[in-house]
Amino acid sequence: MRVDQFESIFRSADKEPYQYERIDPDRILVVTDLAGDPAAAFMAAARRLLATLGDSPNWSALGNDDYTGVESLLAKVRAAEPDLIVTYRCLRSDSWKWPYTLGEHLDVLTQIIECPVVVAPHPEAGRASAHAMENTDSVMAITDHLTGDHRLINFAARLTQARGTLFLAHIEDERAFEHAINTISKIDSIETDPAREAIQDQLLKEPADYIKSCRAVLKEHDLSISLDAHVGMGHRIAEYRRFITEHEVDLLVMNTRDDDQLAMHGLAYPLAIGLRETPLLLL
Repeated sequence: MRVDQFESIFRSADKEPYQYERIDPDRILVVTDLAGDPAAAFMAAARRLLATLGDSPNWSALGNDDYTGVESLLAKVRAAEPDLIVTYRCLRSDSWKWPYTLGEHLDVLTQIIECPVVVAPHPEAGRASAHAMENTDSVMAITDHLTGDHRLINFAARLTQARGTLFLAHIEDERAFEHAINTISKIDSIETDPAREAIQDQLLKEPADYIKSCRAVLKEHDLSISLDAHVGMGHRIAEYRRFITEHEVDLLVMNTRDDDQLAMHGLAYPLAIGLRETPLLLL
């Protein structure tokens, strides 16, 4: 097998350019295990976080006395038919004390209810970053395969405030890449160094090209936001965490559903568990 033949295996067909669509949810449901002033405070924080949606959405709430368990919560959420849910990690649980879970209510909610879920830091944990829930002048969208994911970009762009920055990030897993190259090195008919360079270039070119199309289309629609790209290789979770801290990201947007399994797909779950200081939008 020649190197150019090997490279062609990894060369994708022309990717569909980014397609913009304005996101305007009609019904937003805030779910807490609170009552009284604490519940009202979280509702106010949710409105600040989603201020870019304006006054059009109809806001409603489920509090501590409105449901009794996971099954009851799912029934109430289905009855409300929300377009977007806002809640926090470890809902109706004290497991927020440990960095190992989102809590059973949220685990089930994010996988069964089809609408997107905003997951805030737990209000009692005291771990939220200083800028969390205040505004969205720094929003970041990430995915395993950024190319062609218009919905992800559209949500992230809609929730980035005017004159804010939308960061589009794609990190290739360096350890997986090195494992693949190590396997290739054992095949006599393939020249390892040219293959390494060609594959890496192609892996990074596709998301970079897609981000370029995002920048052009968003500029056409005059959204008054800046777009910054971050494409590279490394340890994904460490790189994303570093980037989020460095740029004081207010909202992290990522996909969580996987057609091949019931749980959140690969990258999303460890990020959702580990990033306790940052609000998340799970699509």
